[in-house]
Parts: sequence; C-alpha cells; structure tokens
Amino acid sequence: MQDSNASQNQTRLQAFLAHCGVASRRASEQIILDGRVTVNGSVVTELGTKVGPEDKVCVDGKPIHLEARKCYVLLNKPAGFVCSSSDEKGRQVAADLLRDSYKERLYNVGRLDMYSKGMIIFTNDGDFAAKLSHPSSQIEKEYIVETSQDVSEETARLLEKGIRIDNVFYKCVRCQVLKPRKIKIVLIEGKNREIRKMLESQNIGTRSLVRVRIGNVNLDDLRPGEHRDLTPREVQGLIDLAQSN
Repeated sequence: MQDSNASQNQTRLQAFLAHCGVASRRASEQIILDGRVTVNGSVVTELGTKVGPEDKVCVDGKPIHLEARKCYVLLNKPAGFVCSSSDEKGRQVAADLLRDSYKERLYNVGRLDMYSKGMIIFTNDGDFAAKLSHPSSQIEKEYIVETSQDVSEETARLLEKGIRIDNVFYKCVRCQVLKPRKIKIVLIEGKNREIRKMLESQNIGTRSLVRVRIGNVNLDDLRPGEHRDLTPREVQGLIDLAQSN
C-alpha cells in the first residue's frame, strides 16, 4: 500500500470500492469494517486508508477493478426481492434480476423493503450514488399505496403535518386520496418502512405499495422484473435535483 501523501491518484478505499461497483460508499464502509477487504494481501479495516493504481484490492478474496463504463439502470422491483448485494437468509436479491444484462457490478441507490414494489435505481458510479443518497438531496419519491381500510382526508392532512412514532418523526410532502383505499404519497426522506409505519399508527394496513417516481424519472409502463437504462437527460436531471436542494 502506498503512503497516503505519495500520489494525487490515490483514492479513499470506500470510494474506490464504490467506483468499482462493489456497493455504495456507505455500504462499502461497512464491508471494510467487517474485515472483508484486503490491500496487497493485508486485511484493511481503517476507513481513512487510501489506495492507488498499483495496489491490488480484493473483496472476499476476489480482485476488484475500476470499471470503464458507468451504468445507470432503472428496475421495477417485484415484491419478494430484497435490496442488498447478498442475503444471508437466502432470499431473492433484486440485483440478480440485472445480472444477465450487465457484466458490471451494480448496486442499488436507496432501497425498498421486501414486500414493496416499484422503482429502484442501480449504478456503479459512486459519485452519482453519493449525490442521490446524501440527506441534503431532498429528491422526491412518489408511491401509490393500496390500503386495507379507508383513508380519510383528515388522515391525509395528518400525514402531511407529521406524526411521531416511537420517538421518530415521520412526515410526507403530499398525501392525496385517490380512492377511499388508494392514496398517493410523496416523500423526500425514506426512513425504514416509513409509509407502512405512518399508516399502521392510524390503524390502517398496507395491501400494496409501489414506488412510481424518483425525482424526474417515472416508472411509466415498465413491468415488474423489467429494467432499462436511464437516459443521459434523466441522469443529469437527478444530479441537478440533488445539487439544487
């Protein structure tokens, strides 16, 4: 491993992993802390470590390399798939739906829980993922939710005002009642199971939850399990939204 000041071409290890398509920068930090990364044969667990072009970096014993092509992929995730690089419980992983079409290592930007459906963006561009994932990005995410009980206008306004559940504050940007048991919700945060928890706090169950929009990108007629490349205009639009906020 080279000295940290030896070369301007050096990169922080977690950023290098992200640029190689291993995982997002934040997830790469955990991979390093778990002792799964070696540099020139030595296990490295320090996040500040820098690597250069001559260093040999391995994850779980497999060499990784920077990928020349940057990929930006939209997947319509079906229910029953988890958003992680692998799953210790043997559940189906959303990224597996892309493996036949992309040789690059792609990871998801954000996530949906196993029972939710709809839009997930995958990439191997660490900078792009970091911009979209940063809390300041404030990119809107829109969901269509079918419920097991009626949702009143009063409840919709309450969700917009915000509610505290188990000492955590949840709030949506907009909640529109489409039918008594069908609503459209827009979020800018994305806490774990946020919509389900808000509805459950009002004794309302969730029958179906589909993410249909992320910023300037819409799901449109993409069917469950299908994917497509984002257009350059869509990619730039997402970056512009993240930076403007």
